Amino acid sequence: MRIVLLESLGVARGYLDGLVAPLLSQGHSFEAYCRSDDVKENVKRLAGADVAIIANMPLGGQVISSCDRLKMISVAFTGYDHVDMESCLSKRITVSNCAGYSTDSVVELALGLSLAVVRKIVPCDGAVRAGKTKDGLIGNQLAGKTVGIVGTGAIGVKVAAVFKALGCNVVAYSRSQRDEVLSMGIPYLSLKDLMSSCDLISLHLPCNGETAGLIDRDMISSMKRSSFLINTARGPIVDNKALADALKSGSIAGAGIDVFDMEPPLLEGYPLLDAPNCVLTPHVAFATPEALQSRAVIAIDNVRLWMDGKPQNVVR
Repeated sequence: MRIVLLESLGVARGYLDGLVAPLLSQGHSFEAYCRSDDVKENVKRLAGADVAIIANMPLGGQVISSCDRLKMISVAFTGYDHVDMESCLSKRITVSNCAGYSTDSVVELALGLSLAVVRKIVPCDGAVRAGKTKDGLIGNQLAGKTVGIVGTGAIGVKVAAVFKALGCNVVAYSRSQRDEVLSMGIPYLSLKDLMSSCDLISLHLPCNGETAGLIDRDMISSMKRSSFLINTARGPIVDNKALADALKSGSIAGAGIDVFDMEPPLLEGYPLLDAPNCVLTPHVAFATPEALQSRAVIAIDNVRLWMDGKPQNVVR
């Protein structure tokens, strides 16, 4: 079979070669490309391909429907909303993802962003470099605060455990309740009750038809003036214009945002760029060397096991 990697997986070529060597020894071919956002170029690259591997580059219906032989897409990412799933369904293409590869990395950045905004770490750094003092830069401690976890999948559960270890009172919202969460003494609330009662809210939801725009202007306006919003999940879950307005008006205290409704670089004038007490990172939560190596292993294993008739991590 012809296997085509359409973008870098962020690992050394020698490491990748080691992963695909067993496939090559079985007579399959493997080609790797640098990312292109040109539809025609991607159609050309996938011509005659049986398997496509991508990370977070969009793979739309125009490309998928043009690939007559394509049977499997291995998404080296947790989310797969950037793949046209309707086209995959109509062409009976198997889609697998790499859920779990970056759980620890995302949890750590969620905590890092929380500490950064609550303790005003970025402006404190600026003050020291400018020869200033801590005046006006005293933050709060997290211990004793109420933290809301929105989405209790693997990442949300681990973030909840971390905040509990810091002495926080943790509550949760999710479409379904998990015994694991309840056994930690974490109650589930309605989303509106969570948003209005928590000191810090951390989002850990996939982006789909039910969650896109979930944290809208109304939800943001229900937050306490002293509260913080952390998003290391998916950008379109939050109305970032409404979030920026809330930060600028002082309706909420701060935010830590790693994901947006576009991939960085952000356009000039993007609403959050001049919002106060808002720490922004360029969609980096998943990206540690350890996590990237893990996802490369899973992505290639997804292909190998699918070829063996034992598909794993199938999302369609």
